[in-house]
Amino acid sequence: MIKNLIILSLLCFATEAYAQFADGYRPQAEEEGQSVLFRQPSSAPAEQAQPQEPVNIQKPTPYKGSIRILARVNGDIITTEDINNRVRAFCMTTGIPYNAQTKLLIINKVMQNTIDEKLKNQEAERSQIDISSKEVDNAIDVFCSNNNISRNQLKQMLNQFGVSEDIFREQLKSDLSWIRVVHLNTMRESITQPEIEEAITIAKRDMSKPKFMLSEIVIPVKEGKHISELVDNLRRDPRFELYAAQFSQSPSSSSGGKLGWVTEGQLAPELEKEIKKLSSGEVSDAIIYNGDYYIFKVEKKFNPETDTMPLPTEAEVKNMLQNQKNERFAEEKMQQLRQSAMIELKE
Repeated sequence: MIKNLIILSLLCFATEAYAQFADGYRPQAEEEGQSVLFRQPSSAPAEQAQPQEPVNIQKPTPYKGSIRILARVNGDIITTEDINNRVRAFCMTTGIPYNAQTKLLIINKVMQNTIDEKLKNQEAERSQIDISSKEVDNAIDVFCSNNNISRNQLKQMLNQFGVSEDIFREQLKSDLSWIRVVHLNTMRESITQPEIEEAITIAKRDMSKPKFMLSEIVIPVKEGKHISELVDNLRRDPRFELYAAQFSQSPSSSSGGKLGWVTEGQLAPELEKEIKKLSSGEVSDAIIYNGDYYIFKVEKKFNPETDTMPLPTEAEVKNMLQNQKNERFAEEKMQQLRQSAMIELKE
């Protein structure tokens, strides 16, 4: 496999333009979990006894046999072939192995992404947004450049992993359309000087309190059958952000699970108690809280008695606030689209 694939994969491509606010502030985590939309597909392979060494399936095929419809999204269909292709694309672009420990997480994530993809395309069509073939070609060039591969090598990868080139382009087009939807709806919301000054005032005040630079993964308990194995993977694999972007059910997943600097007292006591035990760079055990598993990685710690930290510049604060507005709109819009959609899941 090509090494060093981009951290935000094809399936998260849409967030790349507006989700970089890792050093921002966030309120308490209690109310921010999202419910899981999907259960295990009835025709997915049955669970097998866990081997000592998980076997990675390079060209996974969750659904075998004749092509059939799995879901309808406002009339648009999703087939078994659509999901098979997208599962393979997911594994190709992320490098996350498909095995007994990850397959249900991957299948559920890909199904959710595919439904969201349909909703994004429908919203782009309503907004009369059309992405040209040239724009998709440019996005493919960026993908190849980021991964230091040629167009021919990409074609070989797609063939090796059993991914349809049309599906690959279709996903890119959907992501580009969504970026434009977000941009068109937030471009008039300029950041004011009072907003910038307020954020800097808050930053100055918080310099007197201990802080943790955190990343998180939030998974509902009902989906956490292999949660201990996932924690083991996270402690061996440095790509915490990648796993968070793909599997976490928290809004922070769009920024690779990054919460930025969290001041002591902002999180629930049950969570903060476990975080305080960790050193910089360590990954926590899975902590059960409000029906979810929380897994944290402590990137850095700040002790006001011994450490110093420069204040962000006005430009950095402005950029952070704009990204937060973009992200907030994108999340609220997607929730709106999901709630108003007619989504029919087939057994």
